[in-house]
Amino acid sequence: MGICEGRVAIITGAGRGLGRAHAIEFARQGAKVVVNDIGVALDGSNVGEQPADEVVAEIEALGGEAITNGADVTSWDQTKALVEETVERFGRLDIVVNNAGFVRDRMFVSCSEEEWDAVTQVHLKGHFCLSRHAAEYWRNQSKAGETVDARIINTSSGAGLRGSIGQSAYSAAKAGIATLTLIQAAEMGRYGVTANAISPSARTRMTEEFFAETMAKPEDGGFDVMDPANVSPLVVWLASPEAREVTGQCFELSGGEICVNDGWRMGPKVDKGARWEADEVGAAVQDLLQKAVPNEKVHGT
Repeated sequence: MGICEGRVAIITGAGRGLGRAHAIEFARQGAKVVVNDIGVALDGSNVGEQPADEVVAEIEALGGEAITNGADVTSWDQTKALVEETVERFGRLDIVVNNAGFVRDRMFVSCSEEEWDAVTQVHLKGHFCLSRHAAEYWRNQSKAGETVDARIINTSSGAGLRGSIGQSAYSAAKAGIATLTLIQAAEMGRYGVTANAISPSARTRMTEEFFAETMAKPEDGGFDVMDPANVSPLVVWLASPEAREVTGQCFELSGGEICVNDGWRMGPKVDKGARWEADEVGAAVQDLLQKAVPNEKVHGT
């Protein structure tokens, strides 16, 4: 019996990469899975592929139960229908894994409005739309006196936590997702819902094109550090009843490594007890910076 036996999960962007690995592991652990994917190319353009069907076939071959869904995660109406379809088909919804995304990398000074909007739409708004409808479903259950033990698992990135050269839109969206997770955890706990985020390092279409050497499979057949399946066990555990007390966290993952991210927190401070004069501020700030923990390097620097 798996640790998510009988639970129902929606996983976005589940046709390939991390989403596919999550879907398979959820099925292995007893969950019923809604495989959401619209089959777009790396840049988000529609190429008419149907990878979700292949994932469902894999799950059914394992003896699991899954359905495909082609909702656009940036659509308020389509994600509402996705939640409704899931509940109608499986009788419940317990887990939302927000994974869908794409990249249109560009140096900030060259980034167009269209590129900025496209990337932030699918990542940040995509996390909002589905989670918002699921949250309303769970709140209504709780207010009706039902016991809720639900999960939101978001996908941030090292680019969002520390920044990444040439990825201003992607990094800003992923940073927003990390903060959104904190707010979801704080607001939804009263209804029996936890919210956590992951920041994975793994081989996907987004990473293998730009970090080919780092993402390459080992030639000697040893441990494949960048296999996306390495990330999925933590995601599934966070979705299980065992993790009901874990919320508001962001976990960085790479290979066999699990790290709890420390996040933004207050550092050194000074209080004059009165308004500062402009010519006094410089010395005070320089003293604070000497005491502060240095920022981690931006990716690509």
